[in-house]
Amino acid sequence: MVLPTAAESDNPANSCMFASRYMQSPLPRFRMPEKSIPKDAAYQIINDELMLDGNPRLNLASFVTTWMEPECDKLMMSAVNKNYVDMDEYPVTTDLQNRCVNMIARLFHAEVEDGDQAVGCATVGSSEAIMLAGLAFKRKWQNKRKAQGKPYDKPNIVTGSNVQVCWEKFARYFEVELKEVKLREGYYVMDPKKAAEMVDENTICVCAILGSTYNGEFEDVKMLNDLLVQKNKETGWNTPIHVDAASGGFIAPFLYPDLEWDFRLPLVRSINVSGHKYGLVYAGVGWVVWRSKQDLPEELIFHINYLGADQPTFTLNFSKGASQIIGQYYQLIRLGFEGYKLIMENCRTNARYLTEILEKTGRFTILSKDVGVPVVAFSLKDKSLGHDEYEISDHLRKFGWVVPAYTMAPDAQHVLLLRVVVREDFSRTLAERLAHNIEEVLHEFEALHPKITKVVKEILVTEDEKNDQVEAKENSKKTHENRRRGRQARHPDSVDKTKGIC
Repeated sequence: MVLPTAAESDNPANSCMFASRYMQSPLPRFRMPEKSIPKDAAYQIINDELMLDGNPRLNLASFVTTWMEPECDKLMMSAVNKNYVDMDEYPVTTDLQNRCVNMIARLFHAEVEDGDQAVGCATVGSSEAIMLAGLAFKRKWQNKRKAQGKPYDKPNIVTGSNVQVCWEKFARYFEVELKEVKLREGYYVMDPKKAAEMVDENTICVCAILGSTYNGEFEDVKMLNDLLVQKNKETGWNTPIHVDAASGGFIAPFLYPDLEWDFRLPLVRSINVSGHKYGLVYAGVGWVVWRSKQDLPEELIFHINYLGADQPTFTLNFSKGASQIIGQYYQLIRLGFEGYKLIMENCRTNARYLTEILEKTGRFTILSKDVGVPVVAFSLKDKSLGHDEYEISDHLRKFGWVVPAYTMAPDAQHVLLLRVVVREDFSRTLAERLAHNIEEVLHEFEALHPKITKVVKEILVTEDEKNDQVEAKENSKKTHENRRRGRQARHPDSVDKTKGIC
Protein backbone atom coordinates (compact mmCIF):
# COMPACT_ATOMS: atom_id res chain seq x y z
CA MET A 1 0.00 0.00 0.00
CA VAL A 2 1.27 3.47 -0.93
CA LEU A 3 1.22 5.91 2.00
CA PRO A 4 1.48 9.71 1.73
CA THR A 5 4.53 11.39 3.23
CA ALA A 6 4.27 13.31 6.48
CA ALA A 7 4.51 16.62 4.64
CA GLU A 8 1.65 15.65 2.32
CA SER A 9 -0.52 14.43 5.22
CA ASP A 10 -0.06 17.62 7.21
CA ASN A 11 -1.14 19.85 4.34
CA PRO A 12 -4.96 20.39 4.41
CA ALA A 13 -4.98 20.92 0.64
CA ASN A 14 -3.97 17.29 0.14
CA SER A 15 -7.40 16.21 1.34
CA CYS A 16 -8.75 17.65 -1.90
CA MET A 17 -7.83 15.45 -4.84
CA PHE A 18 -7.84 18.26 -7.41
CA ALA A 19 -5.49 20.34 -5.25
CA SER A 20 -2.91 17.56 -5.06
CA ARG A 21 0.34 17.58 -6.98
CA TYR A 22 -0.73 14.49 -8.93
CA MET A 23 -3.18 16.62 -10.90
CA GLN A 24 -0.40 19.01 -11.90
CA SER A 25 1.94 16.47 -13.46
CA PRO A 26 1.68 15.10 -17.00
CA LEU A 27 0.66 11.46 -17.28
CA PRO A 28 3.36 8.93 -18.21
CA ARG A 29 3.02 7.88 -21.84
CA PHE A 30 6.17 6.03 -22.77
CA ARG A 31 7.95 4.87 -19.62
CA MET A 32 6.75 3.42 -16.34
CA PRO A 33 7.01 6.10 -13.62
CA GLU A 34 9.72 5.74 -11.02
CA LYS A 35 7.46 6.38 -8.03
CA SER A 36 4.03 5.16 -6.95
CA ILE A 37 0.99 7.36 -6.47
CA PRO A 38 -2.05 6.90 -4.18
CA LYS A 39 -4.79 4.59 -5.46
CA ASP A 40 -7.45 7.32 -5.37
CA ALA A 41 -5.22 9.60 -7.45
CA ALA A 42 -4.62 6.88 -10.04
CA TYR A 43 -8.36 6.20 -10.21
CA GLN A 44 -9.35 9.84 -10.57
CA ILE A 45 -6.76 10.63 -13.23
CA ILE A 46 -7.72 7.67 -15.42
CA ASN A 47 -11.45 8.14 -14.81
CA ASP A 48 -11.22 11.79 -15.87
CA GLU A 49 -9.49 10.90 -19.11
CA LEU A 50 -12.00 8.16 -19.90
CA MET A 51 -14.80 10.74 -19.73
CA LEU A 52 -13.64 11.86 -23.17
CA ASP A 53 -14.61 8.50 -24.66
CA GLY A 54 -17.94 8.29 -26.44
CA ASN A 55 -21.08 6.92 -24.79
CA PRO A 56 -21.28 3.19 -25.68
CA ARG A 57 -25.09 3.34 -25.72
CA LEU A 58 -24.95 5.95 -28.49
CA ASN A 59 -22.36 4.03 -30.51
CA LEU A 60 -24.62 2.85 -33.32
CA ALA A 61 -21.67 1.59 -35.36
CA SER A 62 -21.22 -1.50 -33.22
CA PHE A 63 -23.21 -4.72 -32.99
CA VAL A 64 -21.64 -5.42 -29.60
CA THR A 65 -23.84 -5.49 -26.47
CA THR A 66 -23.59 -2.35 -24.31
CA TRP A 67 -26.13 -3.11 -21.58
CA MET A 68 -26.88 -6.06 -19.30
CA GLU A 69 -28.99 -6.47 -16.18
CA PRO A 70 -27.34 -5.50 -12.86
CA GLU A 71 -27.76 -9.06 -11.56
CA CYS A 72 -25.70 -10.37 -14.47
CA ASP A 73 -23.13 -7.62 -13.96
CA LYS A 74 -22.68 -8.89 -10.39
CA LEU A 75 -22.22 -12.48 -11.53
CA MET A 76 -19.66 -11.49 -14.12
CA MET A 77 -17.69 -9.27 -11.74
CA SER A 78 -17.59 -12.06 -9.16
CA ALA A 79 -15.87 -14.27 -11.75
CA VAL A 80 -13.52 -11.67 -13.21
CA ASN A 81 -10.54 -13.38 -11.53
CA LYS A 82 -11.32 -16.83 -12.95
CA ASN A 83 -9.21 -18.17 -15.79
CA TYR A 84 -11.55 -20.31 -17.84
CA VAL A 85 -8.76 -22.56 -19.10
CA ASP A 86 -8.30 -23.98 -15.57
CA MET A 87 -11.06 -26.51 -16.14
CA ASP A 88 -10.00 -28.76 -13.27
CA GLU A 89 -9.95 -25.79 -10.91
CA TYR A 90 -13.29 -24.40 -12.10
CA PRO A 91 -15.37 -27.45 -13.10
CA VAL A 92 -18.70 -25.67 -12.68
CA THR A 93 -17.67 -22.92 -15.12
CA THR A 94 -16.60 -25.61 -17.58
CA ASP A 95 -19.99 -27.25 -17.20
CA LEU A 96 -21.71 -23.92 -17.86
CA GLN A 97 -19.77 -23.62 -21.13
CA ASN A 98 -20.87 -27.13 -22.13
CA ARG A 99 -24.47 -26.27 -21.34
CA CYS A 100 -24.25 -23.15 -23.55
CA VAL A 101 -22.80 -25.23 -26.41
CA ASN A 102 -25.64 -27.73 -26.04
CA MET A 103 -28.33 -25.04 -26.08
CA ILE A 104 -26.85 -23.14 -29.03
CA ALA A 105 -26.21 -26.29 -31.10
CA ARG A 106 -29.79 -27.46 -30.58
CA LEU A 107 -31.08 -23.97 -31.35
CA PHE A 108 -29.34 -24.44 -34.72
CA HIS A 109 -30.82 -27.95 -35.17
CA ALA A 110 -27.56 -29.89 -34.74
CA GLU A 111 -27.67 -33.69 -35.01
CA VAL A 112 -27.47 -34.38 -31.26
CA GLU A 113 -29.39 -37.07 -29.43
CA ASP A 114 -31.14 -36.25 -26.17
CA GLY A 115 -28.64 -36.33 -23.33
CA ASP A 116 -25.59 -36.21 -25.63
CA GLN A 117 -23.00 -33.44 -25.56
CA ALA A 118 -22.92 -31.24 -28.67
CA VAL A 119 -19.63 -30.48 -30.41
CA GLY A 120 -18.45 -26.91 -29.98
CA CYS A 121 -16.63 -24.45 -27.76
CA ALA A 122 -16.54 -20.90 -26.48
CA THR A 123 -14.16 -18.42 -28.11
CA VAL A 124 -13.23 -14.79 -27.52
CA GLY A 125 -15.44 -13.81 -30.45
CA SER A 126 -16.52 -14.85 -33.92
CA SER A 127 -13.08 -14.11 -35.36
CA GLU A 128 -11.50 -16.92 -33.33
CA ALA A 129 -14.53 -19.14 -34.00
CA ILE A 130 -14.08 -18.65 -37.75
CA MET A 131 -10.37 -19.45 -37.54
CA LEU A 132 -11.15 -22.72 -35.75
CA ALA A 133 -13.92 -23.69 -38.18
CA GLY A 134 -11.69 -22.85 -41.14
CA LEU A 135 -8.85 -24.96 -39.74
CA ALA A 136 -11.22 -27.91 -39.34
CA PHE A 137 -12.32 -27.60 -42.99
CA LYS A 138 -8.75 -27.29 -44.20
CA ARG A 139 -7.53 -30.32 -42.25
CA LYS A 140 -10.46 -32.49 -43.37
CA TRP A 141 -9.85 -31.50 -47.00
CA GLN A 142 -6.12 -32.19 -46.69
CA ASN A 143 -6.69 -35.61 -45.12
CA LYS A 144 -9.08 -36.54 -47.89
CA ARG A 145 -6.69 -35.39 -50.63
CA LYS A 146 -3.77 -37.27 -49.04
CA ALA A 147 -5.83 -40.45 -48.88
CA GLN A 148 -6.64 -40.03 -52.58
CA GLY A 149 -3.00 -39.39 -53.45
CA LYS A 150 -3.82 -35.94 -54.81
CA PRO A 151 -2.06 -32.56 -54.25
CA TYR A 152 -3.18 -30.77 -51.08
CA ASP A 153 -1.10 -27.60 -51.19
CA LYS A 154 -3.57 -25.20 -52.84
CA PRO A 155 -6.74 -25.01 -50.74
CA ASN A 156 -9.25 -22.24 -51.40
CA ILE A 157 -12.39 -20.89 -49.80
CA VAL A 158 -15.32 -19.18 -51.56
CA THR A 159 -17.01 -16.17 -49.95
CA GLY A 160 -18.73 -12.95 -50.93
CA SER A 161 -16.61 -9.80 -51.02
CA ASN A 162 -18.82 -8.53 -48.19
CA VAL A 163 -17.31 -10.90 -45.62
CA GLN A 164 -15.91 -9.53 -42.38
CA VAL A 165 -12.13 -8.97 -42.41
CA CYS A 166 -11.52 -12.02 -40.17
CA TRP A 167 -12.08 -14.22 -43.23
CA GLU A 168 -9.27 -12.45 -45.02
CA LYS A 169 -7.12 -12.94 -41.94
CA PHE A 170 -7.88 -16.65 -41.91
CA ALA A 171 -6.97 -16.97 -45.59
CA ARG A 172 -3.71 -15.06 -45.20
CA TYR A 173 -2.60 -16.52 -41.87
CA PHE A 174 -3.33 -20.14 -42.80
CA GLU A 175 -2.39 -19.98 -46.48
CA VAL A 176 -5.78 -20.50 -48.08
CA GLU A 177 -6.73 -18.76 -51.31
CA LEU A 178 -9.73 -16.48 -50.86
CA LYS A 179 -12.08 -16.53 -53.87
CA GLU A 180 -14.57 -13.69 -53.58
CA VAL A 181 -17.91 -13.29 -55.31
CA LYS A 182 -18.11 -9.57 -56.09
CA LEU A 183 -21.18 -7.50 -55.27
CA ARG A 184 -23.10 -5.49 -57.82
CA GLU A 185 -25.47 -2.54 -57.89
CA GLY A 186 -28.63 -3.40 -56.00
CA TYR A 187 -27.35 -6.84 -54.87
CA TYR A 188 -25.16 -6.41 -51.82
CA VAL A 189 -24.64 -10.01 -50.69
CA MET A 190 -23.01 -13.09 -52.18
CA ASP A 191 -24.81 -14.49 -55.21
CA PRO A 192 -25.23 -18.27 -54.53
CA LYS A 193 -25.10 -19.12 -58.24
CA LYS A 194 -21.79 -17.34 -58.76
CA ALA A 195 -20.43 -18.88 -55.57
CA ALA A 196 -21.29 -22.39 -56.77
CA GLU A 197 -19.62 -21.67 -60.11
CA MET A 198 -16.36 -20.69 -58.33
CA VAL A 199 -16.17 -23.98 -56.43
CA ASP A 200 -13.52 -26.44 -57.61
CA GLU A 201 -11.85 -29.57 -56.25
CA ASN A 202 -9.59 -27.46 -54.00
CA THR A 203 -12.45 -25.62 -52.26
CA ILE A 204 -12.46 -26.51 -48.58
CA CYS A 205 -15.84 -24.82 -47.98
CA VAL A 206 -18.16 -22.03 -49.04
CA CYS A 207 -18.93 -19.36 -46.44
CA ALA A 208 -22.43 -17.91 -46.28
CA ILE A 209 -23.19 -14.90 -44.09
CA LEU A 210 -26.32 -14.68 -41.99
CA GLY A 211 -26.34 -10.93 -41.53
CA SER A 212 -23.96 -8.90 -43.67
CA THR A 213 -21.98 -6.35 -41.69
CA TYR A 214 -22.74 -3.80 -44.44
CA ASN A 215 -26.53 -3.82 -44.49
CA GLY A 216 -27.65 -6.68 -42.22
CA GLU A 217 -29.01 -8.76 -45.08
CA PHE A 218 -29.16 -12.57 -44.86
CA GLU A 219 -27.55 -14.53 -47.68
CA ASP A 220 -29.58 -17.33 -49.27
CA VAL A 221 -28.05 -20.36 -47.58
CA LYS A 222 -30.84 -22.66 -48.76
CA MET A 223 -30.23 -21.86 -52.42
CA LEU A 224 -26.48 -22.23 -51.94
CA ASN A 225 -27.00 -25.63 -50.32
CA ASP A 226 -29.24 -26.85 -53.15
CA LEU A 227 -26.79 -25.68 -55.83
CA LEU A 228 -23.85 -27.36 -54.10
CA VAL A 229 -25.79 -30.59 -53.55
CA GLN A 230 -26.28 -30.75 -57.30
CA LYS A 231 -22.67 -29.84 -58.07
CA ASN A 232 -21.33 -32.36 -55.55
CA LYS A 233 -23.51 -35.01 -57.15
CA GLU A 234 -22.05 -34.23 -60.55
CA THR A 235 -18.40 -33.96 -59.44
CA GLY A 236 -18.12 -36.12 -56.32
CA TRP A 237 -16.36 -33.28 -54.45
CA ASN A 238 -18.67 -33.03 -51.40
CA THR A 239 -17.97 -29.30 -50.84
CA PRO A 240 -19.44 -28.21 -47.45
CA ILE A 241 -20.84 -24.91 -46.14
CA HIS A 242 -19.90 -22.84 -43.11
CA VAL A 243 -22.42 -20.26 -41.93
CA ASP A 244 -21.00 -17.07 -40.43
CA ALA A 245 -23.94 -16.22 -38.19
CA ALA A 246 -21.99 -13.77 -36.03
CA SER A 247 -24.83 -11.25 -36.13
CA GLY A 248 -27.81 -13.27 -37.29
CA GLY A 249 -27.41 -16.48 -35.29
CA PHE A 250 -29.38 -15.10 -32.35
CA ILE A 251 -31.86 -13.36 -34.67
CA ALA A 252 -33.12 -15.96 -37.17
CA PRO A 253 -34.26 -18.69 -34.72
CA PHE A 254 -36.55 -16.21 -32.95
CA LEU A 255 -37.80 -13.99 -35.77
CA TYR A 256 -37.64 -16.33 -38.76
CA PRO A 257 -38.01 -19.89 -37.42
CA ASP A 258 -39.05 -21.29 -40.81
CA LEU A 259 -35.98 -19.91 -42.58
CA GLU A 260 -33.66 -22.80 -43.47
CA TRP A 261 -30.07 -21.70 -42.97
CA ASP A 262 -28.63 -23.97 -40.25
CA PHE A 263 -28.00 -27.69 -39.68
CA ARG A 264 -31.36 -28.49 -41.26
CA LEU A 265 -29.42 -28.14 -44.51
CA PRO A 266 -27.20 -31.21 -45.11
CA LEU A 267 -24.11 -29.34 -46.32
CA VAL A 268 -23.93 -26.93 -43.36
CA ARG A 269 -21.18 -28.50 -41.23
CA SER A 270 -20.32 -25.68 -38.82
CA ILE A 271 -21.73 -22.38 -37.59
CA ASN A 272 -20.24 -19.50 -35.62
CA VAL A 273 -22.20 -16.93 -33.63
CA SER A 274 -21.21 -13.96 -31.48
CA GLY A 275 -22.48 -14.16 -27.93
CA HIS A 276 -21.43 -10.54 -27.49
CA LYS A 277 -23.70 -9.31 -30.28
CA TYR A 278 -27.33 -10.41 -30.28
CA GLY A 279 -26.42 -13.12 -27.78
CA LEU A 280 -26.70 -10.12 -25.41
CA VAL A 281 -23.38 -10.48 -23.55
CA TYR A 282 -20.63 -7.88 -23.15
CA ALA A 283 -17.69 -8.08 -25.57
CA GLY A 284 -15.46 -11.13 -25.31
CA VAL A 285 -17.44 -14.26 -26.18
CA GLY A 286 -18.24 -16.15 -29.35
CA TRP A 287 -19.29 -19.69 -30.14
CA VAL A 288 -18.55 -22.27 -32.81
CA VAL A 289 -20.54 -25.48 -33.14
CA TRP A 290 -20.13 -28.41 -35.49
CA ARG A 291 -22.79 -30.66 -36.91
CA SER A 292 -21.17 -33.81 -35.45
CA LYS A 293 -17.90 -35.15 -34.09
CA GLN A 294 -16.89 -36.25 -37.57
CA ASP A 295 -16.69 -32.63 -38.66
CA LEU A 296 -13.96 -31.72 -36.16
CA PRO A 297 -10.72 -33.66 -36.84
CA GLU A 298 -9.41 -35.23 -33.64
CA GLU A 299 -5.82 -34.22 -34.40
CA LEU A 300 -6.76 -30.54 -33.93
CA ILE A 301 -7.75 -31.14 -30.32
CA PHE A 302 -4.92 -30.91 -27.76
CA HIS A 303 -4.90 -32.69 -24.42
CA ILE A 304 -3.04 -31.16 -21.48
CA ASN A 305 -2.59 -32.35 -17.89
CA TYR A 306 -0.39 -29.73 -16.25
CA LEU A 307 -3.36 -27.96 -14.69
CA GLY A 308 -4.35 -31.02 -12.66
CA ALA A 309 -6.28 -33.35 -15.01
CA ASP A 310 -6.57 -34.32 -18.66
CA GLN A 311 -8.18 -31.40 -20.45
CA PRO A 312 -9.08 -31.24 -24.16
CA THR A 313 -8.56 -27.83 -25.73
CA PHE A 314 -9.18 -26.44 -29.21
CA THR A 315 -8.47 -22.71 -29.15
CA LEU A 316 -6.04 -20.25 -30.71
CA ASN A 317 -5.23 -18.70 -27.35
CA PHE A 318 -4.95 -20.26 -23.91
CA SER A 319 -5.94 -18.12 -20.94
CA LYS A 320 -9.22 -16.23 -21.08
CA GLY A 321 -11.73 -14.89 -18.59
CA ALA A 322 -14.72 -16.93 -17.46
CA SER A 323 -17.04 -13.93 -16.94
CA GLN A 324 -18.49 -13.80 -20.45
CA ILE A 325 -19.30 -17.51 -20.46
CA ILE A 326 -21.14 -17.08 -17.17
CA GLY A 327 -22.91 -14.05 -18.63
CA GLN A 328 -24.02 -16.07 -21.65
CA TYR A 329 -25.46 -18.85 -19.50
CA TYR A 330 -27.29 -16.25 -17.40
CA GLN A 331 -28.93 -14.77 -20.49
CA LEU A 332 -29.92 -18.16 -21.91
CA ILE A 333 -31.70 -19.31 -18.73
CA ARG A 334 -32.92 -15.86 -17.65
CA LEU A 335 -34.55 -14.98 -20.96
CA GLY A 336 -35.28 -18.37 -22.46
CA PHE A 337 -36.74 -18.63 -25.95
CA GLU A 338 -39.60 -16.34 -25.00
CA GLY A 339 -37.37 -13.55 -23.72
CA TYR A 340 -34.99 -13.62 -26.68
CA LYS A 341 -37.95 -13.58 -29.05
CA LEU A 342 -39.47 -10.52 -27.38
CA ILE A 343 -36.16 -8.63 -27.42
CA MET A 344 -35.48 -9.43 -31.07
CA GLU A 345 -39.02 -8.45 -32.04
CA ASN A 346 -38.55 -5.15 -30.25
CA CYS A 347 -35.26 -4.53 -32.07
CA ARG A 348 -36.94 -5.27 -35.40
CA THR A 349 -39.88 -2.98 -34.58
CA ASN A 350 -37.58 -0.08 -33.70
CA ALA A 351 -35.49 -0.66 -36.84
CA ARG A 352 -38.63 -0.57 -38.98
CA TYR A 353 -39.81 2.57 -37.19
CA LEU A 354 -36.53 4.37 -37.88
CA THR A 355 -36.66 3.16 -41.49
CA GLU A 356 -40.17 4.60 -41.92
CA ILE A 357 -39.12 7.99 -40.52
CA LEU A 358 -36.12 8.20 -42.86
CA GLU A 359 -38.22 7.14 -45.85
CA LYS A 360 -40.81 9.82 -45.11
CA THR A 361 -38.17 12.52 -45.41
CA GLY A 362 -37.78 11.58 -49.07
CA ARG A 363 -34.05 12.18 -48.76
CA PHE A 364 -32.70 8.65 -48.37
CA THR A 365 -32.52 5.35 -50.20
CA ILE A 366 -32.87 2.42 -47.77
CA LEU A 367 -30.30 -0.32 -48.44
CA SER A 368 -31.13 -2.68 -45.56
CA LYS A 369 -33.75 -5.40 -45.92
CA ASP A 370 -36.87 -6.16 -43.92
CA VAL A 371 -35.68 -9.74 -43.32
CA GLY A 372 -32.28 -9.71 -41.67
CA VAL A 373 -30.42 -8.24 -38.73
CA PRO A 374 -32.20 -5.17 -37.26
CA VAL A 375 -29.97 -2.69 -39.04
CA VAL A 376 -30.93 0.49 -40.90
CA ALA A 377 -28.55 1.16 -43.80
CA PHE A 378 -29.27 4.20 -45.94
CA SER A 379 -27.71 6.61 -48.42
CA LEU A 380 -28.46 10.11 -49.65
CA LYS A 381 -30.58 10.42 -52.77
CA ASP A 382 -29.49 13.98 -53.58
CA LYS A 383 -25.87 15.04 -53.19
CA SER A 384 -26.14 18.20 -55.24
CA LEU A 385 -25.63 20.37 -52.17
CA GLY A 386 -22.02 19.24 -52.08
CA HIS A 387 -22.41 17.23 -48.89
CA ASP A 388 -22.27 13.47 -48.43
CA GLU A 389 -22.69 10.67 -45.92
CA TYR A 390 -19.27 11.29 -44.38
CA GLU A 391 -20.31 14.80 -43.42
CA ILE A 392 -23.59 13.59 -41.95
CA SER A 393 -21.62 11.12 -39.84
CA ASP A 394 -19.23 13.85 -38.69
CA HIS A 395 -22.03 16.29 -37.81
CA LEU A 396 -24.02 13.70 -35.86
CA ARG A 397 -21.10 13.38 -33.45
CA LYS A 398 -21.89 16.78 -31.97
CA PHE A 399 -25.15 15.25 -30.70
CA GLY A 400 -23.23 12.31 -29.24
CA TRP A 401 -24.17 9.78 -31.95
CA VAL A 402 -21.62 7.50 -33.59
CA VAL A 403 -23.11 6.55 -36.96
CA PRO A 404 -20.54 5.15 -39.40
CA ALA A 405 -20.27 6.17 -43.03
CA TYR A 406 -18.48 3.78 -45.38
CA THR A 407 -18.42 2.34 -48.87
CA MET A 408 -19.88 -0.97 -49.97
CA ALA A 409 -17.60 -3.92 -50.73
CA PRO A 410 -16.21 -4.53 -54.24
CA ASP A 411 -17.62 -4.21 -56.90
CA ALA A 412 -20.18 -1.87 -55.37
CA GLN A 413 -17.68 0.40 -53.62
CA HIS A 414 -19.12 3.43 -55.41
CA VAL A 415 -22.12 3.15 -53.07
CA LEU A 416 -21.65 5.29 -49.97
CA LEU A 417 -23.91 4.63 -47.00
CA LEU A 418 -24.64 5.17 -43.32
CA ARG A 419 -25.62 2.38 -40.93
CA VAL A 420 -27.49 2.26 -37.63
CA VAL A 421 -27.33 -0.96 -35.60
CA VAL A 422 -30.49 -1.32 -33.51
CA ARG A 423 -29.57 -3.12 -30.30
CA GLU A 424 -31.61 -4.11 -27.26
CA ASP A 425 -30.95 -0.77 -25.53
CA PHE A 426 -31.91 1.38 -28.54
CA SER A 427 -35.44 2.52 -27.71
CA ARG A 428 -38.13 4.11 -29.83
CA THR A 429 -37.44 7.41 -28.09
CA LEU A 430 -33.78 7.24 -29.13
CA ALA A 431 -34.86 6.36 -32.68
CA GLU A 432 -37.04 9.49 -32.80
CA ARG A 433 -34.22 11.62 -31.40
CA LEU A 434 -31.71 10.25 -33.91
CA ALA A 435 -34.05 10.86 -36.84
CA HIS A 436 -34.66 14.42 -35.62
CA ASN A 437 -30.90 15.05 -35.35
CA ILE A 438 -30.33 13.70 -38.86
CA GLU A 439 -32.93 16.14 -40.21
CA GLU A 440 -31.30 18.96 -38.26
CA VAL A 441 -27.98 18.18 -39.94
CA LEU A 442 -29.61 18.20 -43.38
CA HIS A 443 -31.30 21.54 -42.66
CA GLU A 444 -27.90 22.94 -41.67
CA PHE A 445 -26.50 21.81 -45.02
CA GLU A 446 -29.39 23.44 -46.88
CA ALA A 447 -28.97 26.70 -44.99
CA LEU A 448 -25.25 26.69 -45.69
CA HIS A 449 -25.56 25.96 -49.40
CA PRO A 450 -27.07 29.28 -50.65
CA LYS A 451 -24.69 31.30 -48.47
CA ILE A 452 -21.69 29.55 -50.00
CA THR A 453 -23.08 30.07 -53.50
CA LYS A 454 -23.59 33.80 -52.88
CA VAL A 455 -20.07 34.34 -51.55
CA VAL A 456 -18.53 32.41 -54.45
CA LYS A 457 -20.48 34.50 -56.97
CA GLU A 458 -19.38 37.77 -55.39
CA ILE A 459 -15.74 36.72 -55.48
CA LEU A 460 -15.82 35.41 -59.01
CA VAL A 461 -17.50 38.39 -60.70
CA THR A 462 -14.78 39.79 -62.96
CA GLU A 463 -14.54 41.23 -66.46
CA ASP A 464 -13.92 37.76 -67.88
CA GLU A 465 -16.89 36.32 -65.99
CA LYS A 466 -17.52 33.29 -68.16
CA ASN A 467 -13.99 31.92 -68.03
CA ASP A 468 -13.66 32.59 -64.33
CA GLN A 469 -16.97 30.86 -63.59
CA VAL A 470 -15.92 27.79 -65.55
CA GLU A 471 -12.60 27.71 -63.72
CA ALA A 472 -14.37 28.23 -60.37
CA LYS A 473 -16.68 25.34 -61.10
CA GLU A 474 -13.71 23.03 -61.71
CA ASN A 475 -11.96 24.28 -58.59
CA SER A 476 -15.13 23.75 -56.59
CA LYS A 477 -15.24 20.13 -57.72
CA LYS A 478 -11.60 19.61 -56.79
CA THR A 479 -12.09 21.29 -53.43
CA HIS A 480 -15.06 19.10 -52.65
CA GLU A 481 -13.16 15.99 -53.69
CA ASN A 482 -10.16 16.95 -51.57
CA ARG A 483 -12.43 17.66 -48.63
CA ARG A 484 -14.11 14.29 -49.13
CA ARG A 485 -10.72 12.55 -49.24
CA GLY A 486 -9.78 14.33 -46.06
CA ARG A 487 -12.88 12.99 -44.34
CA GLN A 488 -12.19 9.52 -45.69
CA ALA A 489 -8.62 9.62 -44.42
CA ARG A 490 -9.68 10.34 -40.85
CA HIS A 491 -12.82 8.19 -40.84
CA PRO A 492 -12.09 4.67 -39.53
CA ASP A 493 -14.76 3.03 -41.68
CA SER A 494 -13.69 4.55 -44.97
CA VAL A 495 -10.32 2.92 -45.47
CA ASP A 496 -9.93 0.17 -48.05
CA LYS A 497 -10.68 -2.55 -45.48
CA THR A 498 -14.21 -1.45 -44.64
CA LYS A 499 -14.88 -5.07 -43.68
CA GLY A 500 -13.52 -4.36 -40.22
CA ILE A 501 -16.76 -2.61 -39.28
CA CYS A 502 -17.95 -4.45 -36.18
